[in-house]
Amino acid sequence: QVRLVESGGGLVQAGDSLRLSCAASGLSTYAMGWFRQAPGKEREIVASITWSSRNTYYAASVKGRFTISRENAKNTAYLQMNSLKPEDTAVYYCAAKQGLAGPYYYTRSYDYWGQGTQVTVSS
Repeated sequence: QVRLVESGGGLVQAGDSLRLSCAASGLSTYAMGWFRQAPGKEREIVASITWSSRNTYYAASVKGRFTISRENAKNTAYLQMNSLKPEDTAVYYCAAKQGLAGPYYYTRSYDYWGQGTQVTVSS
């Protein structure tokens, strides 16, 4: 059974940092993505990474502030978020797509999803 569990969300002030983690189980090789969804908005890609970590993708809105990484030995992916802004407030989801290819940008590309973790950035 595949399971993705996010952690690390919380309430922070603008300019602060947070690191989200996504622990995966039941998967072998897979690409990973982080998405977010703010109230009243569609779910959007934040960042994604291939199994090898060789290729990554970042949304323009987070490039230079967020870093996606992974530790395959721990079956865990991370999203380091620096210089947070109020507009980063959303529920953050990790997603997995089996295989060695990627990175993937679209929600429809992913096979499995976590339950989400809330990130709130106050001004």
